[in-house]
Amino acid sequence: MVLLIAVAVGVAAGFIRTKFHKQSFRNVNIQHLWLVFLAYIPQFFAFYSPSANTLADKWIPTILIGSQVMLLVFALINRRLPGFALLGLGLLANFSAIALNGGFMPTFPDVIRRLVSEEQAAMFRVGERILNSKDMLMLRENTLLWFLGDVLTLPSWANPTVAFSFGDIVISMGAFWFFWELGRPQKISPEVSP
Repeated sequence: MVLLIAVAVGVAAGFIRTKFHKQSFRNVNIQHLWLVFLAYIPQFFAFYSPSANTLADKWIPTILIGSQVMLLVFALINRRLPGFALLGLGLLANFSAIALNGGFMPTFPDVIRRLVSEEQAAMFRVGERILNSKDMLMLRENTLLWFLGDVLTLPSWANPTVAFSFGDIVISMGAFWFFWELGRPQKISPEVSP
């Protein structure tokens, strides 16, 4: 969700920037964009499709780690584009938290209590996957790089319904920067008379 907001705001900001300078978005050569789609397909079936609740938990680590590797390769290939170094750093943070904790993104009881009522939070057990998500409920003392897990939520006044990680924020900053830079004024070469 944080990433979607960053992309939407980045596109809007880049668009306003282009209109201010009376130009169009810059053309960039994003290489191997198919990797993003290839990485998303298994995640869609694992977490968002109607069949998600029939997928055994044992397949989630393979799907999640495989998807993360494809996204890291995509970011590495395009690292010279604006924002992609940040995007790659955020992906690496998420990958590290997931890979070092059994193939699931760790989250914690206190985070869950910020998202749902005490009664609902009591239904979740440590060591179990949270509904059909990528998150596993863990204890901080048993979690490697716990601070890279889904430990952040929106403020209570924003009615938080989702937890996110430091990596998600860095990915979002990279995505915003990329779209902002697409709106940067282009240098126009003066025409040379023959």
